[in-house]
Amino acid sequence: MAFQNTFAGNPLDRAGDLRNDPDWIAEQAAKPYAQAMILWEGRPLIEEGPDGPRLAWVSMAHARDMVRDRDLFLGLWKDEPVFAIEFEGSIDPTEGPLRGLGAFHEMRAAAAVLPAADAAMAGGAKSLFDWRRKHGFCANCGTLSQTASGGWKRVCPACGTEHFPRVDPVTIMLPVFKGGAEPICLLGRQAAWPEGRMSALAGFLEPGETIEEACAREVKEEAGLTVVATAYHSSQPWPFPSQLMIGLIAEVSDDQARPDQTELEAVAWLTRAEARAVIAGDHPTIQAPPPFAIAHNLIKAWAEEG
Repeated sequence: MAFQNTFAGNPLDRAGDLRNDPDWIAEQAAKPYAQAMILWEGRPLIEEGPDGPRLAWVSMAHARDMVRDRDLFLGLWKDEPVFAIEFEGSIDPTEGPLRGLGAFHEMRAAAAVLPAADAAMAGGAKSLFDWRRKHGFCANCGTLSQTASGGWKRVCPACGTEHFPRVDPVTIMLPVFKGGAEPICLLGRQAAWPEGRMSALAGFLEPGETIEEACAREVKEEAGLTVVATAYHSSQPWPFPSQLMIGLIAEVSDDQARPDQTELEAVAWLTRAEARAVIAGDHPTIQAPPPFAIAHNLIKAWAEEG
C-alpha cells in the first residue's frame, strides 16, 4: 500500500475458506503452539517487551481454561493458529487469573503505543467481539443465533439465515480551496472534543450513495461548501466499533464555510504552513487529531505537498 494507517496491515492469513470447517477450527485450537491474545471489554492485554509495549499472548489451552465459549479464530501467523478470547464483567482479570502478565489498555491508548501489526490484530479482534456481542439474535426471525466459522459468522438454527460482521463505511475528507492567493484546507470542531481539537470532516455513507456523493453531501451539510472534485488518499479500519474510514481530499468551490452548529460548532481555514504547525503541535490555538487517526494523516499529507 502507498500509505498505511494504524489498524491496517494485519499480518495474519485469515484462512477464509478453511475456517468454515468446524473440525479444522477444533484441530487448530488443539495444537500445542496455538496462541491467543486477550481482551477485556474491548481492551487488549499489553506487556512490556524488550523493544517496548506489545500484545501479551497465552497458549490457547490456557486461554480456554480461563474463558469458555468466547474465543475467536483470528488467522494463521506463519502457519501457526492465532486466536483471541475476551473477558467480560467489571473485575479486571489482571487482579486474578492474569496477574503479572501485563495490563489492559483502552484501544485508543493501545493504538498509540503498540507496533503496527499488533494494533491491527487487536483492532480486528475488538470489532469482531463487538459485533458478536451486539448481534446475538437473528435479524430475520429473532431466534438466538449460533457462532460459526471460528467467530466470523452467526447462523440462525431456526430459519438458517447467515449473519456476517458489520463494516460501516465512513467518508472522512479534508476540504481544500485553491482559488485564493494560496491553497487552504478546512478543519472542523465538534463541541464534545477536547479544547482546541479540530479535525477533518466525516460522515457515514447512506444507502444508494457513492463515496463521492457521500463526501459532497457531508461537506455541504456540515460546512455549507460545494465539493467539485475528490481524490482518494487512504483508508483505515476503525474499531469503534467497526468502521472503514475512507480518506479523501475534497476540493471545494469557495471558502465561505459555515458550521452547521449540529455536527460542527466551529471551522477554521489553514494555509499549508499553518497546517504543518498544527501537525507539529506548534499552532497557538488548534490541536491536531491524534497521530493514529486517519484525519491526522490527511492533514499531514496535504500540508507536506508544498
